[in-house]
Amino acid sequence: MVSIKDISIRCGVSAATVSKALNNHSDISEATKNNIKSVAKEMGYYPNSFARALKTKRTYNIGVLFVDEAQSGLTHEYFANVLDSFKVEAEGHGYDITFINKHMGLRKMSYYEHSRYRGVDGVIIACIDFSDPEVLELINSDLPVVTIDHVFDNRTAIISDNVKGMKDLITYIYEMGHRKIAYIYGDDSSVTKNRVGSFYKTLSELNINIPDEYVKEGVYHDADTTYRLTGELLSLKNRPTCIIFPDDFSCIGGINAIKDFGLMIPDDISIVGYDGVLLSQVLNPKLTTLKQDTKALGKCAAEKLIAQIDNPKANIIERIVIEGRLLYGESVKDMN
Repeated sequence: MVSIKDISIRCGVSAATVSKALNNHSDISEATKNNIKSVAKEMGYYPNSFARALKTKRTYNIGVLFVDEAQSGLTHEYFANVLDSFKVEAEGHGYDITFINKHMGLRKMSYYEHSRYRGVDGVIIACIDFSDPEVLELINSDLPVVTIDHVFDNRTAIISDNVKGMKDLITYIYEMGHRKIAYIYGDDSSVTKNRVGSFYKTLSELNINIPDEYVKEGVYHDADTTYRLTGELLSLKNRPTCIIFPDDFSCIGGINAIKDFGLMIPDDISIVGYDGVLLSQVLNPKLTTLKQDTKALGKCAAEKLIAQIDNPKANIIERIVIEGRLLYGESVKDMN
């Protein structure tokens, strides 16, 4: 393996000069930098991350804690897009990504222990049980942490505007003439609480009263549960004219239930989703949904976490809200 000392001998300069040139220090002339970099490339030199970590006290490695209850992993398009944006931004700053878990081979360890074992400089947390004691251990640790779609008093959070998103959806449904609006919501979380709260608040502002049986507790990213609950709504004597589903993927279960009831979308029943994943726009009819800005969510999370790592003394706890936008599909009938 080629070392900095080998390059210094070849170039006839000190090892310190080679180090400065490879790290673009301003007190080395451009000609010297270019010559040293050229020789280093010719000799097949690659910087050693372990040596850099010893010198800088940083590994340039960021931990990602991502465990969704449906166990869909990175096939969950919404979170996959958020994490991809996070990865692109982090890598642009020279960071690698490590997924944090509870197991290292046969050895079990907490999320915090695994983070320390891997020597990560900070951790991003998304889509997980935020009440898990091991998550709270990480939240209350000395590591820089940023959360996505959940708020802690002592951590910066990047949040989708679920309140405005739900309001925009319902307002559009209302403007299309619907007054009997049902909602199948997802698992208990701060995201769900905000969406359900906004659902009822917006209906109240529009002077719409709906029966309790129009609101069903479902599961995110679970088409089977949505199928069953949609069947319950369609079986009501006074059934709704529009159903809001937890997310675009689980919407598939609702569509199948509607077809099994012999009904047509949107002629007999209207539907809307949430997230705005690619699937929603290739369905027939195209799904009306609320597209979340996954690119902005991931990018912002990476920027805030890296800022904490770079300058921990200047860390400020922030709540950054990212707005989505309504995608007007063809799944809501105009009742006017």
